[in-house]
Amino acid sequence: MAKKYYTVWEGYNIGVFSSWEECKKNISGYPTAKYKSFPTKEQAQKALNENYWEHVGKKNTPAPLLTSGTAPYDTHSIAVDAACSGNPGTMYYRAIDLSTGTVYFSQGPFLRATNNIGEFLAIVHALAQLSL
Repeated sequence: MAKKYYTVWEGYNIGVFSSWEECKKNISGYPTAKYKSFPTKEQAQKALNENYWEHVGKKNTPAPLLTSGTAPYDTHSIAVDAACSGNPGTMYYRAIDLSTGTVYFSQGPFLRATNNIGEFLAIVHALAQLSL
């Protein structure tokens, strides 16, 4: 596990601490404690001189970028959807190939149905069509 540094803006003692135990001693039981962990001492020290609210709910490291030219998933995909007029009402569902626009199946009308049932049936129908 990577080492963390802890900035305490409000607690028994404020500052940057190099262990969770040290940080915990300064915040445990303090009614309005404000603290956050950082991956480097420099980031923790910089944050101490800034407003606590600038750091609340923000990740300390940026999300990794995808390497250009590669896709993390199979781009040949299908989508299913349903439509229903009323609840209950007349419902239809279908599946299409997202890369070509080909309609794999289209079913309906089904009377006295709901959109949720249509979405479910479309998924089950598509899964049944898969060749394993």
